[in-house]
Amino acid sequence: MKLVVLTQDGVINRDNEDPVEPPDEWTALPGSIEAIAALNRASFPVTIASNQSGLARGLFDIDHLNTIHRKIHDDLEKVGGHLEMVVFCPHGPSDDCSCRKPRPGMLRQIAERTFTDLTDMIMIGAYIRDLQAALHVGSRPLLVLSGSEEAGRMEFARDNHIPVYPDLARAVDALLSEHGRIQ
Repeated sequence: MKLVVLTQDGVINRDNEDPVEPPDEWTALPGSIEAIAALNRASFPVTIASNQSGLARGLFDIDHLNTIHRKIHDDLEKVGGHLEMVVFCPHGPSDDCSCRKPRPGMLRQIAERTFTDLTDMIMIGAYIRDLQAALHVGSRPLLVLSGSEEAGRMEFARDNHIPVYPDLARAVDALLSEHGRIQ
């Protein structure tokens, strides 16, 4: 069974320039919550793997992040969707950890906890670091353009033969079509 790993910012929700957005102002990108529920209905397990360096930088605390994750769970529940788990890296860019994307530590953790082979993972991300983490362990990356502009991401996707979609909903439509599953 293929497992779908989503990054959070730029895929499920808008990637804010202000990482301290109040949790009650968190909103999903149009169609993203419904896309996750469509994956669930088609028997794809879905997880989140997210860099959250704001924790290490003291910009927000774990309660702030948990409130946002609870909101994602609640929004999914309203449309019949769910997540298998949420994994995040709390470290900053200079912490030299193994979990912060582009390193694949979070993907390895998800594989271990779900008994999934890394090559059976589909990683949907909005940034080069997401794609690099997937490629590093043999997972299949997909790029969505709903994240903030990033120099070089289209070229990176093209050079690595990575499919590109405007947003999560379109990426999920393509996945379900490819696998012959009805939404």
